[in-house]
Amino acid sequence: MLRSLLSAAPFALALALPGFAAEPADVVIRHAAIVDVANARVLPDQTVVLRGQDIVAVGADAELAEHWQAKRSIDGRGRFLIPGLWDMHVHFGGGPALIEENKALLPLYVAHGITSIRDASGDLPEQVLAWREAIREGSLAGPQLFTSGAKIEGLRPVWKGTLEVGDEAGVDAALDRLRADRVDFVKITDSTLTPPLFLYALSQARAAGLRTSGHIPMALTVAQAVDAGIRSLEHIDYAYKAGVKDEAAIAADFAAGRIDRAEASRRLRQGFDRETALAAYRQLAAKGVYVTPTLNGGRIIDFLDVDDHERDDYLAYIGPGLRATYAWRVERAAKAAPAQITARHEHYRELAAVLPLLQQAGVTVMAGTDAGFLNSYNYPGVGLHEELALYVREGLTPAQALASATRAGPAWFDRLDRYGDIAPGKAADLVLLDRNPLEDIQATRAIHAVVLRGTVHDRADLDRMLAAARRQVAEWNAQRVP
Repeated sequence: MLRSLLSAAPFALALALPGFAAEPADVVIRHAAIVDVANARVLPDQTVVLRGQDIVAVGADAELAEHWQAKRSIDGRGRFLIPGLWDMHVHFGGGPALIEENKALLPLYVAHGITSIRDASGDLPEQVLAWREAIREGSLAGPQLFTSGAKIEGLRPVWKGTLEVGDEAGVDAALDRLRADRVDFVKITDSTLTPPLFLYALSQARAAGLRTSGHIPMALTVAQAVDAGIRSLEHIDYAYKAGVKDEAAIAADFAAGRIDRAEASRRLRQGFDRETALAAYRQLAAKGVYVTPTLNGGRIIDFLDVDDHERDDYLAYIGPGLRATYAWRVERAAKAAPAQITARHEHYRELAAVLPLLQQAGVTVMAGTDAGFLNSYNYPGVGLHEELALYVREGLTPAQALASATRAGPAWFDRLDRYGDIAPGKAADLVLLDRNPLEDIQATRAIHAVVLRGTVHDRADLDRMLAAARRQVAEWNAQRVP
């Protein structure tokens, strides 16, 4: 008993001594089985006490519950309590006309147990920054929102909503703007940004203490980006590239104009080597570089010839303007010849095979979906559960997959002091499940309740969120009918 109360907090110990009355709390979750994600174990029959946005005590129900008087008690008997889920790669965009449709996606994350998201930049950076502050202030409902703001790019890039830079002074000005916006990290992409400026932007962001992620130019090796300071590789393709034996030669040939992108991609696909990959991944791990695989988004596109998404139930939660942004990838995939379709299937399997190698080498795998505008049928909310299921299918254990969505995100932001565990002093962001996710990762879908910043949303509340989203989309659909 003494050990349990000591772990709960000093004031909790005092309450256990004679002469102390029950302490007031906002919420007590009783008899739950806590999933200790860090140690891949289940702690049965636990009580978790919440006050405001904080967890204030955790311990065996028989020892702790009687010392607290809560406004609301939740029976967790037969259920499993996990830290809130994090989706570390989402997008908002599609232009100003779709601002409201994008904002309507926020409750979908909460309804699926996702209490924090990382926006990896789109073309609505100012709106997303405003939503971040409104969520923090409590005037907008939604998950905790981290954002890169506008991405750094070269001049006249493919992607909109960027800070265009053509020289080092432009990079410096862009970083000054992002610091003024108090972004949570910096996203750097390679549509038109030159390789030297890409490396310069990484190094300057690192010098300024800013975390970075991005898309690495074909003319650079992954190791060059890592040495310059990139902190997360977005999409498993770049991890695959790092495992190619002749990566440096291919990058040099592309940079010199001796080969085009198609030939560079062909050589990369032929050059993957397991031992080269493991050595590269051990370097990623040693330098603290995380990988966000976004497997599900790639799988969806690669298998559009097999899977018919036109009647997906989840389309009822996606506004008509956002659905329209799906068309370009769908149309491009439909034009593929049979040989190209076969190559897509094979390439997905090649990329997916990288995942257990990353885990073996000690790289932190960070769950992210790439959900949002443009990315066809990659749905905000449910997409994270699909991503985790793929991780297990492709070789991770359920515990490893769960850690990628509960602990990796906080670790990347250096916030494990506050998130990723169920313990006193941690944030009251929790998900109560009907089944054990350490036995079956699909249990993350069996949500009984979500606690977001200390507020409990039971199953009825979550269903009301989803119903409201469907009604709103139905209204937008009706407005589009001639």
